[in-house]
Amino acid sequence: MTNQTVLHAAHVAQGGKMVDFAGWDMPVNYGSQIAEHHAVRSAAGMFDVSHMTIIDILGEHDRRFLQRLVANDVAKLDVPGKALYGVLLNDAGGIIDDLIVYRRADHYRCVVNAATRDKVLQWFGEHNDEDVAIHERDLAMIAVQGPAAIEAFEKVSGESDVTDIAAFSATERGEWLIARTGYTGEDGVEIMLPGADACQLWADLAAVGVQPAGLGARDTLRLEAGLNLYGQDMDEVTNPLVSNLAWTIAGDDSARSFIGREALEQIREAGVDEKLTGLVMEDKGVMRHGQRVITEAGEGVITSGSFSPTLGYSIALARVPKSAKGDCHVDVRGLLKPVRIVRPPFVRRGKSVLP
Repeated sequence: MTNQTVLHAAHVAQGGKMVDFAGWDMPVNYGSQIAEHHAVRSAAGMFDVSHMTIIDILGEHDRRFLQRLVANDVAKLDVPGKALYGVLLNDAGGIIDDLIVYRRADHYRCVVNAATRDKVLQWFGEHNDEDVAIHERDLAMIAVQGPAAIEAFEKVSGESDVTDIAAFSATERGEWLIARTGYTGEDGVEIMLPGADACQLWADLAAVGVQPAGLGARDTLRLEAGLNLYGQDMDEVTNPLVSNLAWTIAGDDSARSFIGREALEQIREAGVDEKLTGLVMEDKGVMRHGQRVITEAGEGVITSGSFSPTLGYSIALARVPKSAKGDCHVDVRGLLKPVRIVRPPFVRRGKSVLP
């Protein structure tokens, strides 16, 4: 039996097409994935992301614990409210998961993927040399995204200073944590809050015209923004250096020994021969995960691919030879379709950023 979020009944009532996603019964769309995508790009959409795993890390040495496990350095979170994006690495430098870490008044909060919940909790437990408390929270989470998202959220929540929250930061309002983060390439907030409050907030947002959006639109939006999806664009056998995530590795402090650091240094010294980059195909057809990419420097593979509703043609992320550039081809059901290599993102704030 699949799990259900506290908003499940609302999804069904709003016509959500429910599918199994990482063991959760989640809406893939509410009738039109394309319409939901455009609503986020042009106005505001809301996503139920309560299936994500919220973990609080508490204890005298909570920072030291996270500095050991997260390749980015949580010491950057020098005041409560700051957040950072990072990865958990195994000893070989492979990516166990990506996550956001929030600094709170007296502890840290981690938000990790639903599909990786069990292995992340196990990894935290196995490496808990600092004797911290690892507390999984039973909270809902709603993402409100789009150019009108903050205005809509302020209207229904009574908050009046959300625009004062810096990007990738958060503020606390009682039991609510309001974060200026997202996964769409648009402005907006992600709110962690008790289940009963989430049901009311969802209904209030719908009442002022915020469009419910499902997993389908979430995927095309994040792909246009050039954001990785765990399990496709990165996993335990790929490392940050070949996943366009080298920027998440904080290696300035030579005394900080995070898990995977030695392996990454060896990989960097030997030199990487692959990169994760973008592809655009303005011809007819749609690029999909697993398709071959043929370049003058050798073959690669598409990790994520879809039709871009904003651009009107197909885009993809692909792992290709490091020296690959310019024009190349993708094998679409036996046909070699012309594509070109570009640097992601593809879309920012609703507009193409392609050359």
